[in-house]
Amino acid sequence: MNTTMGLQLLLMAAGAVAVSAVARRKGWPAPLLLVAAGLLVSPLVPGVPLDPDLVLYVFLPPLLYSAALDSSYLRLRDVKRAVALLSVGLVLFTTAVIGLVVHLLLPELSLAAAFALGAIIAPPDAVAAVAVGRRLGLPRRALTILIGESLFNDATALTLYRVAIGAAVGGTVDLLEGVGEFLYSAAVGVAIGLALAFLFAWVFRHTRDSLVENTLMLLIPFAAYLAAESVHASGVIAVVIVGLYLGNQMHQRGFGTRLVSDAVWKVTDFFLEAIVFALIGLQLVTVIKGIGGGGYGAWEVALYAGVVFLVTVLARFVWMFPVTYLTRLFRRNEPGPAVSHVVIISWAGMRGVVSLAAAFAIPVGTPNRDILLFLTFTTVIGTLLVQGTTFPMLIRRLRVSSDQEQYEDRLAEASAQQAALAAGLEVLDRLAEAEGEPDEIQKQVIDQLKEKSWRRSLTAWERLGGGTAQGGAETPSSLYRRLRREMLQTERETFVRLRDERRLDDEVLREVMAELDFEEAILER
Repeated sequence: MNTTMGLQLLLMAAGAVAVSAVARRKGWPAPLLLVAAGLLVSPLVPGVPLDPDLVLYVFLPPLLYSAALDSSYLRLRDVKRAVALLSVGLVLFTTAVIGLVVHLLLPELSLAAAFALGAIIAPPDAVAAVAVGRRLGLPRRALTILIGESLFNDATALTLYRVAIGAAVGGTVDLLEGVGEFLYSAAVGVAIGLALAFLFAWVFRHTRDSLVENTLMLLIPFAAYLAAESVHASGVIAVVIVGLYLGNQMHQRGFGTRLVSDAVWKVTDFFLEAIVFALIGLQLVTVIKGIGGGGYGAWEVALYAGVVFLVTVLARFVWMFPVTYLTRLFRRNEPGPAVSHVVIISWAGMRGVVSLAAAFAIPVGTPNRDILLFLTFTTVIGTLLVQGTTFPMLIRRLRVSSDQEQYEDRLAEASAQQAALAAGLEVLDRLAEAEGEPDEIQKQVIDQLKEKSWRRSLTAWERLGGGTAQGGAETPSSLYRRLRREMLQTERETFVRLRDERRLDDEVLREVMAELDFEEAILER
C-alpha cells in the first residue's frame, strides 16, 4: 500500500467516524446517514475500492461475533423456528424469485448468473433496522428475530452464491451437489464453531486475566472464520456459534473481563460499521463507470434496477404473511403475532455490505458482471434509503411499542434485586456472627454494606415510577446520584490540582481517577 492510498483510507475512516458522531448527536440512524454521505462525496473524491476479501475476512467476522456475543441464546432459541424460516427459507425463496425475474428481464443472462444475483441480494443486513428499532422501542421478540436472521442468513446466501457462480462460470448446475454443499457447509461450520467454543471456554477458565481474555476475544472471530473457510465450510456459522456460546457463558468471566469486553466491542462495532456503510455509498462512481460500457441505455438500466428493487421488497412480504400464519395452524395453542409486527419485520429488509462484497467478488471476465454489480448496488442503496428512512415512521404509525415489556423488565429487575438483597444480607449476617461480637468499626462497616445494598434495591423499585417520587419530586436515589456526581467532579479537580503542584505523581493520579471513574460508572448505571 502506497502513502497516497493509506492517506486516502485514513481520511475516509475519519470522515465516516465524523458522520457517525453527527448521527449519534442528532439521534439519527448512522448507517443511513453514512450511505447518503458516501453517495454525495463519491463523485468528488478518488475511488475507494471495495475489496471483497477485506469485507468478508476482516470486517464481517468481528461484526458477526460482536452481534452474537450481545445476543441472547435463550431468546434466539425461543424464536428458532421464525429465524430458520427467514435465514434459510426466505433466502432460498428470494434467490429463486429474483433469479427467475432477472432471467426474464435479461435473457442474455444465464439462469445460473441470475440465481447468483438472487443469492447476492437475498440476505438482509439488520444493523440499520435494529438500530432504529431499539431507539424507537420495537418489541423484543421482533428485534430478536431480526438479529437472528442477520446472524445466520449470510451463511445460506454465500453457499448459494458459491454454487451459482460456479455454475455460471462452469456452465452446469447440479442440484444434488448444491444441496450437499449447503448441508456440508452448515454442519461442518457448526462443528468447528462448537469445537472452538469449548476450547476457548476451557482457556478462559484457566486464565482469569481480563487483558489476556479480551485480546483472545479479538482473535476468536478471525480464527473461527478462517478455520471453517479453509475446509470450505461456513465461516459465518462458525463465528456465530462461538459468539453465542461464549456470550452465554460470559457470567463465568471476571468483572474486569466483562467491563473491558463491553468497551472493546462497542468501539469495534462503531468503527467498523462506520467504514462499511460509508464504503457502500462511495462505490457509486465505480459502479456507474462499469455499467457505462455495457451497451445499456440509462432508462433501460433504471427500469431493471426498479424492477429488481420492487421484487426484492415484495418477495419478503409474499413470504412473511403466508408462512407466518400457515405455520400457526400447526400450533393452535400459541397466539399468532399481530399483523403490525409482521408488517414491521417484512419492511425491515435492508441490504448491506455483504451483498455488495459478494457482487464485487464475481470473477472478472464473468459474462454481464457489470450489470450484476449495478443491480446489486442499486438494490442495496434502494433498500437502505427507501426502507431505512421510512422504517421509523412505520413503527410510529403502527404504534408498535415495547412499553409493556419495559415495565415488566423493571418489575422483574426490582423483584430480583429484592431477592438478591435478602440473600446478600443473609450472608452478611452469617459472616458477622462468625466474626464474633463486632467492635464499633466493624458495626459501621456492616451498616454501610447494608445501606449500600438497600440503596441499590431501592433504585430498582424507583425505576418503576420513572425515576421520580410523588408529585414529580426527585427520588432519594436520584438525589444521591446527583450530589455524589458533584462531589466526584470536585474530588477530581482537587487531585489534578495536586498533580499540577507536583504533590501527586501521575501514576497515583491515574489510580485514584480509575477508582472515581468506576464509582461514577456505577452511579450512571
